[in-house]
Amino acid sequence: MAISDIEIEVFIRKTTKRYKQRTYTNYLLVETVRTPQGPRQRVVCSLGDLSPGPRRKWQSLASQVEAVLQGQASLEPLDPWVDGIVGRIRSSGALSEPEDLVSVHTDRVSVEEAREAGSVHVGHQIWQRLGLEEILREVGLSAPARLLSEVMVLNRLIAPSSEHAMPGWVKRTALSDVLRFDLSELDDDVLYRNLDRLHPNRQGIERALAQREESLFNLDSTYCLYDLTSTYFEGQCLANPKAQRGYSRDHRPDCKQVVVGLVLDRDGFPKAHEVFEGNRQDRATVEDMLSLLETRTGRRGGATVIVDRGMAQEENLAQIRARGHHYLVASRQSERQAWMDEIEEEEGWHEIFRQPSPRNPGQKKSRVWIKRVETEERLYILCRSEGRKAKDEAIRLKQEKRLLADLERLRQRVETRRPPAERVYEAFGRLKERYPRVARYWKMEYEAETSKLSWTEDRDKKQRALRLDGAYLLKTDRKDLSDEEAWRLYMLLTRVEDAFRDMKSPLSERPIFHQLQRRVEAHIFLCVLAYHLLVTIEKSFLDQGVHTSWATLRQQLATHQVVTTVLPTSDGQLLKIRQATTPEAQHKEIYGILNIPHQVIDPVKTWLPTPRVLHAV
Repeated sequence: MAISDIEIEVFIRKTTKRYKQRTYTNYLLVETVRTPQGPRQRVVCSLGDLSPGPRRKWQSLASQVEAVLQGQASLEPLDPWVDGIVGRIRSSGALSEPEDLVSVHTDRVSVEEAREAGSVHVGHQIWQRLGLEEILREVGLSAPARLLSEVMVLNRLIAPSSEHAMPGWVKRTALSDVLRFDLSELDDDVLYRNLDRLHPNRQGIERALAQREESLFNLDSTYCLYDLTSTYFEGQCLANPKAQRGYSRDHRPDCKQVVVGLVLDRDGFPKAHEVFEGNRQDRATVEDMLSLLETRTGRRGGATVIVDRGMAQEENLAQIRARGHHYLVASRQSERQAWMDEIEEEEGWHEIFRQPSPRNPGQKKSRVWIKRVETEERLYILCRSEGRKAKDEAIRLKQEKRLLADLERLRQRVETRRPPAERVYEAFGRLKERYPRVARYWKMEYEAETSKLSWTEDRDKKQRALRLDGAYLLKTDRKDLSDEEAWRLYMLLTRVEDAFRDMKSPLSERPIFHQLQRRVEAHIFLCVLAYHLLVTIEKSFLDQGVHTSWATLRQQLATHQVVTTVLPTSDGQLLKIRQATTPEAQHKEIYGILNIPHQVIDPVKTWLPTPRVLHAV
């Protein structure tokens, strides 16, 4: 989507007025100017009834008048009409000579202190639009704390770095110019202390921000998408009791971690988040998150909670219903087995129409078929997916290969060391836990007398597993949903996955280097606040039919800068002008879609005496 540029131009307008049976003609010299409210027209002066000649020449004559008034020389002799109009304008005082005209040494003009401004400008404008300055003030943060908080959140949004490296990043950007505050003396100790100020105010900030976004964007809060991810640490984290080893979604089982729970609405805006112990099981977080959601949103009952199979235990569903909510979940693998006959039955299926992604219009979507089955208490949606089938096959083959390799290693160890039988059976149990998808159709046996270990494939069970590849089961207590609507609602969970992906990259939530629990939680909170800005930016583009990512926008904005132009004047002084470069077409397009000003900062002029150069004698 392109934003058309509005050229500032001077033109002539003819006006007529009838008075007492007579028509009077007047010619106006008009200029189009850009204002925060859009283009406006301003009358430079009235030309009276002096006719400018044929109408086809008006634009050319107006351009000549504009050039002369701006001090531009012309190789061609001026039209007598233009010369006369300029004289009339200047003698009448309608357009006085500019006071800022200076004579400079053009061969000594220089540019210095170029700083990246585009992304900082966008981040600051969205920060203001979300009302975060007012929200931080209401929770009791001082003006310096509010300023530092914005600096830290914008850093996570634009170029994530540690508190130790953040002052260096600030100096490389136009953040001081945009915020109108000198940040040259910023150090990491101040930033660490600000984390401590933010930590106790997380709940109030998150609650107020969710309410602000709901009213600002007219969001639907009747659906809550909840999922978990893990974030690992560098270091021992001895001072953080939540840092534990557990199931690592980052594939770093060697590191301690915490588990982060995040609730989004159906538009992808965060409603609440929490940090749990690193060894906390998914299903053990549901009750806490429901309480947290009620506290931070003030909503009690009536929502539809959508979670993945890791939190689809009957106890979790009971917790959701006990608080007056509905649920939509993916059933666990073991429950899927009971629906084998319905899955294999060919009748009752219909295909879901899936539109290509606007970002990849040429990409072919995998085909999905669904079937509706109702019971007295629930609605079940049986699903078969081509893409899911390929993924299940790949995972199963990978697990099977690793299981057989581990069994072979175990057999060699048994034959060499002859361990007690209970140790061998314990090894069998660990293998079944490690490879649950395939271990169920491999029968493992051990003869203690001969120390012989063997395994055989159960072909019937394997064929049953093969038939389940690509099939999954959804269930909900909302029978009012159509089968397609239920499937599409469940697929919204991918937005939580996208949120976690954005928080880890480009917002660089991991790895965490903090050692104290409060600072770890404050660090994650900064990432959540930065994600609020990110999702606001991307939604603004999506609403305009433009499908892009913040990472792409950030790269495009990098070329819009703030610079200082140094002009040595003929009277021995230096004029320094601190201003933004003229935005390019792609910058104007981004600012236009976001509805933010094109002008990053107001120009700042500084007069200095020309430094004297001492020559050695």
